[in-house]
Amino acid sequence: MDISKQLNAISPLDGRYSSYVDILRPLLSEAAFMAHRVEVEVAWLINLADSNLPGLKCFSEQSKEKLNSLVNNFSLKDAEKIKSIEKTTNHDVKAVEYWLKEQIINSGNKELIDAIEFIHFACTSEDINNVSYALMLSRTRDNVILPTIKKLTDKIANIAKLYSSQPMLSRTHGQPASPTTVGKELANVVVRLCHAIEKIKNVVILAKLNGATGNYNAHIATYPNIDWKFLTKNIIKKLGLTQNTHTTQIEPHDWIAELFDSISRVNTIILDLDRDIWGYISLGYFKQIPKEGEVGSSTMPHKINPIDFENSEGNIGLANSLLRHMSDKLPVSRWQRDLTDSTVLRNIGVAIGYCIIAWEACLRGLNKLSINKDSIDNDLNNSWEVLAEPIQTVMRRYGIEKPYEQLKELTRGKRINKDDLRVFITKLNIPSEAKEYLISLEPRSYIGLSEGLTLDLDNVLGKIK
Repeated sequence: MDISKQLNAISPLDGRYSSYVDILRPLLSEAAFMAHRVEVEVAWLINLADSNLPGLKCFSEQSKEKLNSLVNNFSLKDAEKIKSIEKTTNHDVKAVEYWLKEQIINSGNKELIDAIEFIHFACTSEDINNVSYALMLSRTRDNVILPTIKKLTDKIANIAKLYSSQPMLSRTHGQPASPTTVGKELANVVVRLCHAIEKIKNVVILAKLNGATGNYNAHIATYPNIDWKFLTKNIIKKLGLTQNTHTTQIEPHDWIAELFDSISRVNTIILDLDRDIWGYISLGYFKQIPKEGEVGSSTMPHKINPIDFENSEGNIGLANSLLRHMSDKLPVSRWQRDLTDSTVLRNIGVAIGYCIIAWEACLRGLNKLSINKDSIDNDLNNSWEVLAEPIQTVMRRYGIEKPYEQLKELTRGKRINKDDLRVFITKLNIPSEAKEYLISLEPRSYIGLSEGLTLDLDNVLGKIK
């Protein structure tokens, strides 16, 4: 985008962050909405002609090619023309209809000119709009949302596998807890994201073409002997969508709410990761690779701030506030419809735009990370109290009285070391092999199945490919 337009943009989506959301413009911009409306109007007209309606002949291949060329070659200039027509009509869908008629008249194709009043036949504007939004979101999901989330998930998985065996002190309630590995903690995120991705993939995208109040009134009044339910189902299926058979004037948007709830869940998982990585950087567990020329602070030259994770967190907040509002608002419409959904739906691109910015920011941050092994190991070596858990658990196995209470007395609120534990263990009345095992334990070796659980990730990732 031209720099002057960026500087004058009200929204950072079209300003500072415009390059990150360029991928969405062919799918979710106003021009894209117009292009999809043209696609739906053309599909409706061609399928009506193929249905042998009295008064409407089946089109020749040449005529179909002409109509499809209006879809395939739709340009920004065409969108601008529709916008100029709308200045007169003050109705966006009617402007699309009039533009289509104008294109057909200018083509000189007599077959299409004779059928010109079958453009938008028996349709309410919402018939065209709901199918357009369904196509837009279906294509955005498949071509942008899922690939971007999968790219981020794969990156997290690669880091997890790289550090699958690197022991790390856990923290519950901010306090030292049973050790884990760096990889296992990232593997947890990967598994959560895989489940959330499946939810997004499994949303069934619905559409309707049943007229002004969902009852095919105008259709039946004109052609009572046509099976309109079957005809519209087939048109919707050809477009790669699923028919919603029972609606008012509007498709009730429940599937959009389901989709946005699922995307919001992904955002929440990434937000959790952003904050955890931020914390690990603060602890010194992760280092950020500095980039030549970058500045971390206008006054403190030493700073390398976790700005990518902070940027991701902030944009997730914006995205989820919009997604959740849409999930709450869109399924609610007065009686057979009101127009409150229209202005909300126009902000789909804004909500998804903030998602893309957040996901890409998190990915940038991950690409800058490396672990600080010395810092991680130092924390482990200073946290021998975490071995109170395995000691008291082994004591239970051999019937020692009040094992938990004994270890609580030894360790709670105290800083203890290897020698303190060794003295305690040698006094226990347990088999020698059990004593030897407990004496050999170190915080870094007390990681359970962490490494194996991390390496199981390929099985989980295979399900989302």
